[in-house]
Amino acid sequence: MTTSERRNTATPPTGPSRKRNSLAKGKLPKWAVPAVAGGSIILGAAGSTLTGFNVATFAIYSAVIFLVAASVATTVVEGKRRGKNATWTYLIYASFILALIPLASVLYTVLEKGLPGMNMHFLFSSMNGITGAVDNQTVENGTPVLGGAYHALMGTLLITLWATVISVPVGMLTAIYLVEYGKNGPLARAITFFVDVMTGIPSIVAGLFAAAFFGLLLGPNSRMGIVAAVALSVLMIPTVVRSTEEMLKIVPNELREASYALGVRRWRTILKVVIPTAISGIASGVTLAIARVIGETAPILVTAGIASNINLNVFANWMSTLPTFIYYQIMTPTSPTNVDPSIQRAWAAALLLILMVMALNLAARLIAKLFAPKKGR
Repeated sequence: MTTSERRNTATPPTGPSRKRNSLAKGKLPKWAVPAVAGGSIILGAAGSTLTGFNVATFAIYSAVIFLVAASVATTVVEGKRRGKNATWTYLIYASFILALIPLASVLYTVLEKGLPGMNMHFLFSSMNGITGAVDNQTVENGTPVLGGAYHALMGTLLITLWATVISVPVGMLTAIYLVEYGKNGPLARAITFFVDVMTGIPSIVAGLFAAAFFGLLLGPNSRMGIVAAVALSVLMIPTVVRSTEEMLKIVPNELREASYALGVRRWRTILKVVIPTAISGIASGVTLAIARVIGETAPILVTAGIASNINLNVFANWMSTLPTFIYYQIMTPTSPTNVDPSIQRAWAAALLLILMVMALNLAARLIAKLFAPKKGR
């Protein structure tokens, strides 16, 4: 056999090269999915134009066309199994994007309408002395809007601080009893049941409870910041109990047993071993509980009322918070004939409240990272 004949009858490639060739067969090229997406956008825009162009219909048409076209193309080229996998993958991506749309829309709207009213005067002045005549003059002269939300900002911080002071010790001690002492006993089961019930109560019910309780003690007109703090603590306690309980449960029992073996009492083991180990999750849970109640409106209206002046004493007189400030500016504008200044104040306060909630959530992540137990090598 000549050299040329041997070259022509050479054996086919084997091993890794043959495996790569077999894997490359029946695969969509890398440009296929982007091309399908581009075509879907074009067809979606055309379909939306036929019925009167709208961003919502354009997005829906494009998503449906892409889902169908990409799934069919994958099924034809790669097979039925991979086609089903691609269909569910694209559905998951679409669901994720769909969940982001309301969030992005809210953030964009609040930034667009709230930024014009966000300035130093708004942050460091109250509504004391701001009347309808002032707003009318502002609209007529085209001057910057007067009046701010300093009193509401301070009311929000003080009421939330006192609610935290009330709810965190109660919630943590309850969770410690459930995990370390209750051991699924009758009292522990009863506490767990009532905590679950409290988790789902409407916020207005918590406000009515606090107002009725202090009404019996101090009289029917006892509206003040501490009453609002008690109402918010009723909403915070179940969240603190649940988050602390879950964090304490994941502490390894070996740590407790090692402490007991050294003769350390139970209360000291909890204080020096268990809580420091779980402090990361406990702190982040408390922070999220604060973020959950800082935007409540109904219980504050019932318990603390609405004020236009600065009040830093939670034990006397009415107080405003950012949610009630927004409600008051929207429902009862300072000037019924010129509502634009009140609307601007409301949007600016909404932006400030969202920034505070975002800061609390970022703080929860930072606290969880800082206090997390150090990992060994």
